[in-house]
Amino acid sequence: MTTQATEPQFRLEQKRKILGDFPGPKSVELAARRAKVVAGGVASSVPVYVADADGGIVQDVDGNSFIDLGSGIAVTSVGASDPAVVGAVKEQVEHFTHTCFMVSPYEGYIAVAEQLNELTPGDHDKRTVLFNSGAEAVENAVKVARVATGRTAVVAFDHAYHGRTNLTMGLTAKANPYKSSPAGSFGPFAPEIYRVPMSYPFREEAEIKGEDAARRAITMIEKQIGAENVAAILIEPIQGEGGFIVPAEGFLPALAAWAKDKGVVFIADEVQAGFCRTGEWFASDHEGIVPDIITMAKGIAGGMPLSAITGRAELMDAVHAGGLGGTYGGNPVACAGALAAIETMKDQDLNARARSIESQVRARLEKLAAEVDIIGEVRGRGAMLALEFVQPGTAATTKAPNAEATKAISAACLKEGVIILTCGTYGNVVRLLPPLVIGDDLLADALDVLEGAIRAAAA
Repeated sequence: MTTQATEPQFRLEQKRKILGDFPGPKSVELAARRAKVVAGGVASSVPVYVADADGGIVQDVDGNSFIDLGSGIAVTSVGASDPAVVGAVKEQVEHFTHTCFMVSPYEGYIAVAEQLNELTPGDHDKRTVLFNSGAEAVENAVKVARVATGRTAVVAFDHAYHGRTNLTMGLTAKANPYKSSPAGSFGPFAPEIYRVPMSYPFREEAEIKGEDAARRAITMIEKQIGAENVAAILIEPIQGEGGFIVPAEGFLPALAAWAKDKGVVFIADEVQAGFCRTGEWFASDHEGIVPDIITMAKGIAGGMPLSAITGRAELMDAVHAGGLGGTYGGNPVACAGALAAIETMKDQDLNARARSIESQVRARLEKLAAEVDIIGEVRGRGAMLALEFVQPGTAATTKAPNAEATKAISAACLKEGVIILTCGTYGNVVRLLPPLVIGDDLLADALDVLEGAIRAAAA
């Protein structure tokens, strides 16, 4: 018997509406207050301040309604105020907001771990630990791998992004703004981190199969580090900040097979790609890879701060009691949000919804790419999609990055009431991360605006 997916319910009208000056007077006032008290190192890509958000709409303090194609960087996949998440959080808050699981444990933490052990790839015996942020999850995955293997080296990839803490800055590939700037460096960074080439099909000098791209990386590892010294390979199955790069088919399985053969822990960083975002529970599922450890955050809890690592029991249990944890890790309110968000993903079949979003977006953007000469590639999976922009007439030759057009398109969309995000090593990628509950009409309206902005930039 097939269960019918439930339909999302919204509080706010799901329509775009721009009333007047942009940004409006209340947002301008808040920006002035912010400048006096908030550190300048914290940047915001949108100059308006939020008063409410629901479904695919973000409403600012001046009453403007924006279509949200960013989801708070893939966080609010079930919407920014999903009724199930709101209800679960309210109920938990009425009982207790915190006890610290390391002091006085509670059922919510265990229930989340049970869900993650079931949903993550593979049917092996697993263990889970909960934390607060994606960077914290990555750091702890590396800790586990080093203890379990007795090795120290960690392999990361070109174009990778893994966080802003000291260790994860070292793992991240892009220097500015994450590791340094004209003002100076955040270093020195943690040692024993090594970088090898990623499979980036659009920017390969010549077409290369996934298995061959993996062999290129493996050869570097074996020559420059030595497999016997490598604790872990850390990779995003679809790279996020680096440009939503989908590696060539066969790349990930070949790396995973080599890691298994050499006793290297294969860590999949699914912080951005997890929880139905790509049309599967995890991006690893698309190529059938089973990571030894998987890191999660962002979409896990409907906007509540929560992250996790789930891994093979023998790896996770190699760490001594007290070696993992944190005061707020697995906070009970965040756990309640996660359980409700996961239930919404199941009830509304958001994997299927992500695949539907992909088919609608690709149909529009691939047609557009054939008509304008600044779109180098449309790529991605599910509702994790991107356009890479190039200088006019270079898509088939040099593929020269076009960061200027990317900025102009983003600004034009925002002015018309559509929030989009940019990314990429070269700053030339527009990424689309709509809430998975966005309606078809609202999505079509957003694509109309995006298409108009791209045509204007191309002209």
